[in-house]
Amino acid sequence: MITLIVCHFALAACAAPLVRRLGRRAFLVLALPPAATTVWAVTEWGGAAAGRSVTWTWEWIPDYGVSLALRLDALAELMVLLAAGVGTLVLLYCASYFTDDSPRLGSFAGNLLAFTGAMLALVLADDLISLYVFWELTTVFSYLLIGHGSERKQNRRSALQALTVTTFGGLAMLIGFLILGQAAGTYRISAIVAHPPEATLAVSVAVALVLCGALSKSAVWPFSLWLPNAMAAPTPVSAYLHATAMVKAGVYLVARLAPAFADVPLWRPVVLVLGGATMLLGGWRALRLNDLKLVLAYGTVSQLGFLTVLAGAGNRDAALAAVAMLLGHALFKAALFLVTGIVDHATGTRDLRRLSGVGRASPALCATAVLAAASMAALPPFLGFVAKEAAFDALLHGGTADRWVLAVTVAGSVLTVAYTLRFVWGAFARKPGVEDTPVHRVGPAFLAPPALLAAACLVLGPGIGWTDGLLSAYADTFPRPAHPFQLALWHGFGTVLVLSAVAWLGGAVLFAGRTTVTRLSRRIAWPTADRVFGHLLLGLERLALQVTGFVQRGSLSVYLATTLLVMIGGQLAVLFTDRPWDGAAAPRLWDTPLQGATAVLTCAAALLCLAVSRRMKAVVLAGLTGYGTALLFVVQGAPDLALTQFCVETVSMIVFVLVLRRMPVHFQESVSPWRRAVRVPVALGGAATLGVALWVTAAARVAPPAGAAMVEESADHGLKDVVATILVDLRAWDTMGESAVLAAAAIGVTSLIYVHRRSEADMRRGELLGQTAWSLNATSLTGVPQGYDTAPERTWLAAGSTLAPEHRSVVFEVVARLVFHPILVLSLYLLFCAENMPGGGFVGGLVAGLGLITRYLAGGRFELAEAAPLQPGLFTGLGLFLSTGVALLGLANGTVLHAWTYHGHLPVFGDFHIGTPVLFDCGVYLLVLGVVLDIVRALGAKVDRQIERAAGALAPAGGGGTGR
Repeated sequence: MITLIVCHFALAACAAPLVRRLGRRAFLVLALPPAATTVWAVTEWGGAAAGRSVTWTWEWIPDYGVSLALRLDALAELMVLLAAGVGTLVLLYCASYFTDDSPRLGSFAGNLLAFTGAMLALVLADDLISLYVFWELTTVFSYLLIGHGSERKQNRRSALQALTVTTFGGLAMLIGFLILGQAAGTYRISAIVAHPPEATLAVSVAVALVLCGALSKSAVWPFSLWLPNAMAAPTPVSAYLHATAMVKAGVYLVARLAPAFADVPLWRPVVLVLGGATMLLGGWRALRLNDLKLVLAYGTVSQLGFLTVLAGAGNRDAALAAVAMLLGHALFKAALFLVTGIVDHATGTRDLRRLSGVGRASPALCATAVLAAASMAALPPFLGFVAKEAAFDALLHGGTADRWVLAVTVAGSVLTVAYTLRFVWGAFARKPGVEDTPVHRVGPAFLAPPALLAAACLVLGPGIGWTDGLLSAYADTFPRPAHPFQLALWHGFGTVLVLSAVAWLGGAVLFAGRTTVTRLSRRIAWPTADRVFGHLLLGLERLALQVTGFVQRGSLSVYLATTLLVMIGGQLAVLFTDRPWDGAAAPRLWDTPLQGATAVLTCAAALLCLAVSRRMKAVVLAGLTGYGTALLFVVQGAPDLALTQFCVETVSMIVFVLVLRRMPVHFQESVSPWRRAVRVPVALGGAATLGVALWVTAAARVAPPAGAAMVEESADHGLKDVVATILVDLRAWDTMGESAVLAAAAIGVTSLIYVHRRSEADMRRGELLGQTAWSLNATSLTGVPQGYDTAPERTWLAAGSTLAPEHRSVVFEVVARLVFHPILVLSLYLLFCAENMPGGGFVGGLVAGLGLITRYLAGGRFELAEAAPLQPGLFTGLGLFLSTGVALLGLANGTVLHAWTYHGHLPVFGDFHIGTPVLFDCGVYLLVLGVVLDIVRALGAKVDRQIERAAGALAPAGGGGTGR
């Protein structure tokens, strides 16, 4: 199973070069994986019909019971045959439908084959989380396929509409899956269906959420608006996704879970009411449309409602009718969509008002359409008739609610017959007053796929016994009634046949009065899908604007107060309801007097921040609080944390100073008394609540500390530094996530600065020839031309001569020149010594960044470009790539981030070993270095350039120099 699925994705990745080499004939090659899957499914038919299943499992997230599990049983066998068999025919059809010069044909082919693979994996999935993953893959690929003609606005809009609706339902379904998995104690679908959890309130909510996802995927009202607009996609997409595969996913999910949850209180009302309403609304809308694809689209909506009713009815006979109708609908609707594509291809139009005489011009095409349409109208002896008879019988012998549903389905069947006749008449009949439509020749290869599907509708009616074993194997998962229904072409004269006759006669009457029906339906102001979707988006945007306007007021104090109030409320609720301080040890103020003194000084610095009026003083005092925290780490015996805190605080202080250059020296006017009266209690309350929560958390420990176990784990990994082991091995997931967040934050900060392009701050010394260096005094901007005699011939720094004399410090240049390389060596030492002593990639990257900052402060932005000529994104990207690559390397042993160690021997240096945690730490080192460099370039070099430009604008005309 898994091999066939992987083959779909692998060949899909090669679709573009295949199409470039073979043109549209590449579809013949791309049809091989689904064809092979069809053959494999046929070989498994007997086992599935006998109730046996084929399984494959790979443990994905074993700690949470999530696995990539595949299972082929009777229902999955049917869906695989449809997805792979019809998929093969659609790919063969594409070889005739498209031309060699069709735009973006390679991407279309790859997306279509990848969708086939995702659909096969979806119907085979035996794990809720795996099913969700493949569910969303079908959503993504369908978005790409519907939006294939991206140059047309309608295609883009339709693709976005389908993506929005189905993704919304998918997210709701995911929440339902998580609740179901927790309630059942497993995410394995077969286990949940065999032993469903008790129907509690949580399970009922989960079932409602899962149904939301299923109904949105199958375009059941109120989610049916996306499917008709999806007809903007090429016809092969409509024939496969919107007749056989994607829209059947929701029906499949309902059918899969119905044996377990049909008795949950919410299940039957939701499924029967919404399914019945969809059947009527879709059928009625199909009677007023003139586009053949839209007639089929609304007919598909109607039939999907019918299928949802049968699949969710919750009894054995209805389930048997559901899978029979599922098979019949996939065959006749795919055939009719493909016929519509041929009509459009051969005549240049799908408007039934302009089509005339096509049946006489192309009798083989007409015969194919008539065969498929007869099955859709449930005429004997076609498969559609057998399935419709089974559905009527199941509902007729059900309860009172089923009788009401039967009346709805009979009315829906009347509409089905009416729009079926409308389709055949509109596409192929000769119409009075309309000239015969010119029809191009239809080749046998083009006609073969729909002809095979239509022939299957005819053959499987009398030959329903061939499929009865497979279909009954699924139906028998429900409680078996005393007199189970058996699929057969003829059950004699009776009520069911009378109901079928009513549907045929009623449909014929509606078609005969089509002019009146069309006029009546158009008088009713039906909301179109575009209008409904537009109003929904507009309402959502207005709501978002109102909420954002209320919450995002642009006041940092309001944001902070809101955060603190929520924290205070939540923690107080827990503290006073659980009373965790009962029995807790008394708080310990300090272990040594030095701790107390450091804490007092740190608090004093924090309080002084509130009293100063100059920004620089506030920054220095805030920095003292950080250094005080680092000192507390030193006193507590945590050198790793202290070293990191010192480096972080130093970089932060420098960044603050760089930012302050473009800000006023003093703060704004003092806060009004009433605002201070509000802020002070909130701040004190937040501090007090947080202090109490920390004390209670530390004093109310219910489990032994993990420190001793981590020391043992570190020894087992051959490491002596416990902190480093935690960061790069035991809790490496956290480190990788924090690294990604750090990179995203740096990108956000720099994007605010580089409004136009990043290369503005990249100018190096070699590019300064003929330009002037700048100096700024109170009145003018003067320059020292590069290479003038006034500039020294040699400087301690590479770009030192680009600074004006009043901005240079020879002492600083000498110190920077002398300490830069030792700083880099120290950073590498901290990187590689982390196994045995304080250090690591994070602090090493910070130290290396401090070395670059030193060069920048001593020589300016040109010196920074000389010291780091590479783009910061290269360091950041390489760091993320290295960390992620090491993480994925562990999959070779079955676990992400599994540590590998290589032991070797060098002649001079002796024995050595190197492990993947070290490589992971190297990635962190590069990432942190790139982040620091990016921030310094943005807030340092870029701001320098802004200052130069501002000074140049203020300089009087004819001044001594020009600014850059």
